[in-house]
Amino acid sequence: MTQPSNLNVCIIHNLLIHSNVETIKESAAEILKKWQIHKEEMILNLASHDLHELNELAMSCVNSITNMAYMIDHVQDPEFKAMLERHFPLHVRDYNMKVEFINDVQGTKKELPLLRENAQLNDFTQSSAPQAPAMQPRTHVQDMNEREMATAYLLTLKRAGREYAWSAVEAANPEVRSFLQTAFMMSCSHAYDVWQYMVNKGYYPLEAAQPQSINKVASMYQVVPENSQQIQSYLNQYQNPVEGNSNQLYQ
Repeated sequence: MTQPSNLNVCIIHNLLIHSNVETIKESAAEILKKWQIHKEEMILNLASHDLHELNELAMSCVNSITNMAYMIDHVQDPEFKAMLERHFPLHVRDYNMKVEFINDVQGTKKELPLLRENAQLNDFTQSSAPQAPAMQPRTHVQDMNEREMATAYLLTLKRAGREYAWSAVEAANPEVRSFLQTAFMMSCSHAYDVWQYMVNKGYYPLEAAQPQSINKVASMYQVVPENSQQIQSYLNQYQNPVEGNSNQLYQ
C-alpha cells in the first residue's frame, strides 16, 4: 500500500480538527483530486498500438463469450455441449486478463494455461464419416442448429487465432506479448477440437493428398545440412534462449 505523504497527513489532520462542513468538503475534494492523479499514474504503461490491439481483442472476446453462452444454452449434442463448457472458462479468463492489462499498472495477476492439443481422429488424412448434406445459408433464423453453431464457433476461433498471432508479433510490452502468444495457442487448441468434431460429423471435408501431388511438391526442395561448419559456428557463437521444444505441445 502507498505510504501517506505529508500533504495527506495534513489533510487528515485538518479533517479531524475543523468541524465546519465547508472545510470538510474542500479537504475531501483535495483528497479526490490526489487519488485521481494517483490512479492515472497506476495505469500500465502501454504503447498506443498495444492499447489499440488489447481494445480490439477485448471487444472480440465479448462477442465470442456471448455467442458461446448462447450455444451452451441451445446446443443439443452432448459432445458439442461438453466441449463448449470445457472451453468457456478459459475464454472468460482470456477476456479478464485483457481487462487487467488495460486497467492495472501491475498487468494481470492471472495465468492463461498453455493447452496441450488432444488428437482424437483415427486418420488425419481422410474422414470415415459420411458427408453431411450440402449447406445453404438461411435468411430467416430463430435458432441455430448444431452444424451452424459448430461452424460459427470454428470460424470465430480461426479469426481469433489470426488476430492473436498478428498482435503478438506487433506487441511492444513483453508481458502482453507472452500473453498473446499463449492466447494464440489456446485458439489453435480449441479450433482443433471443433475441427475434429466437425470432421467426425461429416460437417468438414478431409481427404488425403494424392501421391503424385506430394511427389511433385517434394521434388522442389532439398534439406539444408545443419551439421555444416557455418551453421555449427553460429550455434556455438549465439545461444538462443530456449523455453522448450515443439514436441511438448502434443502427445
